[in-house]
Amino acid sequence: MHAQDPTPGRPPLTDIQKARLDYVRRDYESARAENLAQLDAAGLVLLVEHLRGRLSDALNLIDELHDPAPPAHG
Repeated sequence: MHAQDPTPGRPPLTDIQKARLDYVRRDYESARAENLAQLDAAGLVLLVEHLRGRLSDALNLIDELHDPAPPAHG
């Protein structure tokens, strides 16, 4: 099943969630296609930092999908 397909009992992804997931996928594929041996140290650092940001966003998206209701403040 594709990640964007509706899951029984769960609402479908919003357009923003789909876009975030698409960005993660595209950046991952781009990084896999990159010839890392040709990047200098600064280029590698930039790539890692960019991927860290995308990983963080992917984990936040998983959290949103797991518990879409914001916590009650009391």
